[in-house]
Amino acid sequence: MNFTVEFYETREKRTMKKTNFDDYLEKQMKDPSFALRFKEAGEAWEVSIQLSKLREQAGISQKELARRLKTTQQQISRLESPAYEGHSLSMLRRAAKALHARVRVILEPEGDSPHPKTIRKAA
Repeated sequence: MNFTVEFYETREKRTMKKTNFDDYLEKQMKDPSFALRFKEAGEAWEVSIQLSKLREQAGISQKELARRLKTTQQQISRLESPAYEGHSLSMLRRAAKALHARVRVILEPEGDSPHPKTIRKAA
């Protein structure tokens, strides 16, 4: 599964000072393997945030979603964890159906980017 995670530069003037973390991240992003790991972590984070947000909007608990999916609350917690990268398409479809949503997967050729600041896997 490939999710697009994009970072945009703003045209607005930045009013905040650059932090030590900003400097550190800028240096780290020059390393292609770090940039790839950072991108992949962002993809897992996006899935977890979307899932938990849909569940909260539906007004149900993890326990209730687990009951609807015939699984455990621990499994729902794992699916909603930004550190978890084992999302299966079938489980995401089941969760989406229970939350009256749909799953959309976008596969893109490497190097194709609608925005110049998109982080891409190094060749």
